[in-house]
Amino acid sequence: MTHNPKVSVTSSSDPDRISVELSERRTGMSFQRTRMSADRTLMSVIRTSLSLISFGFTIFQVFEKLRDQNVVTHAGAARNFGVALVLLGIVMLVVGIIYHLQFMLGLREMRETMRESGLVHAESRFPASFTLVTAIILLLIGIFAIVSMLFQIGPFG
Repeated sequence: MTHNPKVSVTSSSDPDRISVELSERRTGMSFQRTRMSADRTLMSVIRTSLSLISFGFTIFQVFEKLRDQNVVTHAGAARNFGVALVLLGIVMLVVGIIYHLQFMLGLREMRETMRESGLVHAESRFPASFTLVTAIILLLIGIFAIVSMLFQIGPFG
């Protein structure tokens, strides 16, 4: 049964048509909830990555300063641990971004297929994820931090 989505459904419409309309709207809202859930998952990855990157950078900097002031002579292990934490945060963020992109592309594809089949209206926009933009910015900051730590150059050196 094909129908024109521009035709309004009212309480006096055919009960079957009302049921189909409500089902289409619920399905459309399900896509939005799923999209927001994927954003929340990426936010969790961002929080964990940010913690790892900042904690690793802090450990590295503290032991660098202690070594520079001759308070400790062998800070290599602690510094390496800081570098490892930053690298772990960066890797985790890269994997999270890739997973998010793959999931969102699949979701958009499924939504479009359902829209073409007339199973969902898909009238509302499916905007780009602000969370994804934030994750990419954090990834760049993490890369600058690790370059600064390893080569003593850049904005964090």
